[in-house]
Amino acid sequence: MEIIFLILKHKYVIYSQLQMLANVKICFSFLLFSDSHLQQKESYNGTQLSEFLLLGLSQALERQSFIYGLFLSMYLATVFGNLLIILAVSSDSHLHTPMYFFLSNLSLVDICFTSTTIPKMLWNIQTQSKVITYEGCITQMYFFMLFAGVDNFILTVMAYDRFVAICHPLHYMVIMNPRLCGLLVLLSWMMSALNSLLHSLMVLRLSFCSDLEIPHFFCEFNQVVQLSCSDTFLNHMIMYFSAGLLGGGPFAGILYSYSKILSSICGIPSAQGKYKAFSTCASHLLVVSLFYGTALRVYLSSTATHSSHSSATASVMYTVVTPMLNPFIYSLRNKDIKRALENFLGR
Repeated sequence: MEIIFLILKHKYVIYSQLQMLANVKICFSFLLFSDSHLQQKESYNGTQLSEFLLLGLSQALERQSFIYGLFLSMYLATVFGNLLIILAVSSDSHLHTPMYFFLSNLSLVDICFTSTTIPKMLWNIQTQSKVITYEGCITQMYFFMLFAGVDNFILTVMAYDRFVAICHPLHYMVIMNPRLCGLLVLLSWMMSALNSLLHSLMVLRLSFCSDLEIPHFFCEFNQVVQLSCSDTFLNHMIMYFSAGLLGGGPFAGILYSYSKILSSICGIPSAQGKYKAFSTCASHLLVVSLFYGTALRVYLSSTATHSSHSSATASVMYTVVTPMLNPFIYSLRNKDIKRALENFLGR
């Protein structure tokens, strides 16, 4: 009996060891399958991507030379025009006021705004390439949202400046002191930087599929998010919330400021006084109308028609045309700027 018991015990031990080896083999096979599956998934992950393709405004080869020449001339006009505004304001002591301090900051932001998109577009046309690296796309997206946000906030601050100047002229220099002006500009940069950083970090968590063609001439946030294979619900919620808070809030502030300005102008008895008061804010009102009008048209039309190509074409208005027209609008309608430019160029 003892011999039979030992044999059965020995067979049980052998069977247990074989069963353990089989379980280890199954676990090892599962780990190999999981690892290969994860590697296949990570190959489409945003952190593993090497490049996107920017399709641009047109894929027709015969139009590339025309687009290159047009955008190069517009970019040079934007840079030199806004640079002249900055130099004129800084060189003339009579223009060291809050209004022209904000104007010079707006010109600086417009130069940076166009420089985030147009040079890369021109380079791609020149080299006949549509490639932008993953890192370059995220960087371009970050700076585009940064400068667009600063542009938005500075236009709002300029509207507030005109509101104080027309509605509270006796307290203007007390309210719009240099400390407050510097603080408003600093807050504009900080809020825009945090907003663009949040959106960029939210894009970094996304996974992308094999279709990496962006139907735009730069890495526009909404276009990049649409290429993702993962859930983008949180990205869209944050986008809508920030657009309503940081876009709708300043726009409402501008409308409120100009409603007060118009009511104050209507209360001026003389026609000459009305014209003088309105002329001080006419240039800024025209720039605000161009910026918000074209931007709203782009995003509302793209939402309604879902046409990426039409959205890319319409985006040229607020990304290129409006920054180019700003120095012309302010210099042609402002005698102080024209005098400062004449003195600067005369030197």
